[in-house]
Amino acid sequence: MHFIPDKIRTLEDKLQKLEEEKAILQGELVNAHRELENLEKNKLANNSRESIPPVIEKNLLFSTGEKIKIFMNLFRGRTDVFPKKWDNSKTGKSGYSPTCFNEWVQVKCNKPKIKCSDCPNQAFIPLTEEVIRKHLGGEDYRGSKRNYTVGIYPMLKDDTCWFLAADFDKENWQRDAGGFIKTCHQKNVPFALERSRSGNGGHVWIFFENPIPASQARKLGSALLTETMETYPDIGFE
Repeated sequence: MHFIPDKIRTLEDKLQKLEEEKAILQGELVNAHRELENLEKNKLANNSRESIPPVIEKNLLFSTGEKIKIFMNLFRGRTDVFPKKWDNSKTGKSGYSPTCFNEWVQVKCNKPKIKCSDCPNQAFIPLTEEVIRKHLGGEDYRGSKRNYTVGIYPMLKDDTCWFLAADFDKENWQRDAGGFIKTCHQKNVPFALERSRSGNGGHVWIFFENPIPASQARKLGSALLTETMETYPDIGFE
């Protein structure tokens, strides 16, 4: 009979995972209903004009340039500088650093003794459509493609931002993210859920129509997290 407790734990774990998947699917279903509602509104608004293909079908016809513009319209931040991912094969470390025309140029670049933010020879590379193209598709290098992962500095010079991201990367990230998006749904806050690069976490994105003070964006995120923890007290948000 000693195997019964193990069986109970196994079944409880399975039920927990089903609840997590259900929460995420419910959030995706809500977003799908919103997309359909917006599509129907657009159709009604265009009754008196020449009909256009549905948005979902038109997505298949977007050119690479149009897709890049859509991407940059969502993930807006500073365009005068951007960070690029680096990996050190010797130490196994990785991170992001601002891209600069003078990087590793003798006399002009004094990394790592001087931080990029303090360097008098700053010549930061601006964020362009070509940079995003390489980020999404890889960089052409000696006849092959190599990784070209870049980041973005979301906070603008006037301390405003275009989006908010909530990062869930603990063991129970699916459960935590599921609870968070339920709260977003209840508060009528549109969101997008994305799985992280590693597969062991997720990001919930909230995009704004106009840039808002970063302090307000943070308060919004904190309020949503607090509301979620009050509804689901077993969720941890370390």
